Amino acid sequence: MLVGLVKEIKNQESRVGLTPSGAAAYVAAGHRVLVETRAGEGSGFADEEYKGAGARILSSAGEVWDAAQMIIKVKEPVEAEYKYLKEDQIVYTYLHLAADRPLTDALLKAKTQALAYETITDASGGLPCLAPMSTIAGRMAVAEGAKYLETTFGGRGVLLAGVPGVEQGRVVIIGAGTVGTEACKIAVGLGARVTIVDINLRRLAYLDDLFGNKIQTLYSTPANIKAAIAEADIVVGAVLIPGKKAPRLVTKEDLALMKKGSVLVDVAVDQGGCFETTRATTHQEPTFIDSGIVHYCVANMPGAVARTSTLALTNTTLTPGLKIAGLGLAVAIKEDEHLRNGLNTCGGHCTYRGVAETFAIPYVPALEAI
Repeated sequence: MLVGLVKEIKNQESRVGLTPSGAAAYVAAGHRVLVETRAGEGSGFADEEYKGAGARILSSAGEVWDAAQMIIKVKEPVEAEYKYLKEDQIVYTYLHLAADRPLTDALLKAKTQALAYETITDASGGLPCLAPMSTIAGRMAVAEGAKYLETTFGGRGVLLAGVPGVEQGRVVIIGAGTVGTEACKIAVGLGARVTIVDINLRRLAYLDDLFGNKIQTLYSTPANIKAAIAEADIVVGAVLIPGKKAPRLVTKEDLALMKKGSVLVDVAVDQGGCFETTRATTHQEPTFIDSGIVHYCVANMPGAVARTSTLALTNTTLTPGLKIAGLGLAVAIKEDEHLRNGLNTCGGHCTYRGVAETFAIPYVPALEAI
């Protein structure tokens, strides 16, 4: 298969979808790899490294999109890339379609075969290609929240760890999955007082065993969320419903309950956000203030630590990608139900039920669409 790697053009996105060692793996498996010049530069990978791995360097994104049978990316195609989408081409990347109707329509119109990292599953029911970025985003969430809690950025001026004679800051985490757990680790490590909220009592019991009396666990109800955020200095939104839009668990009205200058960090922004006041921000302009509350809603948080993120991501996406390239998409999804779960659009059909339900459009099972 002819595999293409393009440079990410989303604002302040420095990750890359394939490392030189990954390119070498495709070449060793008998495939050809085309790389847009400087595609890996933001993650510290030079064109010469890709050449040394057996890839061919092309001077523009258009050349790669035009020639490749499978495009490997990190982030979803942005509007400037819609013109490249075409029938029977595989696009293998994060998509988050439930929060992006224009991209969904563009993929359907182009009849592109789009596989979403975030909906590929594994035998344990996990999301292996999403997990590394969730880990990084969770660990970053509290660190970023702590920074923007500083007075300089409009925050309350609270140090999470406190000092002798002054109480610690309070962190509330809504969602106890991978993001929430990693955020909890960092918040506890910084010495904050931590409350984590979820509807999964087994997960709360696990975290209670893991952290003991260092945290408080709460069952997620509107009343409990309101009470928790009223005391919080930082609230981390870490809610995920795979392939669907995130539920809005904190309303604009709820902001009146919060302390002025406290910080909301919405890690669910890619899926539409779990705060009503969320709107996607960038690393260039990461925050805004609404109702006196600082909002950090960067849609590609792991892009700020591009090298770590690229290495972590490609550790999980390489093997499925090699399987697709080796067998062809039709055979690969017939043989592997977990890859099949990753197919979101194909031949002009929406093949992921959650996206179809979100936009009230027809759903066609992947095996029928292929």
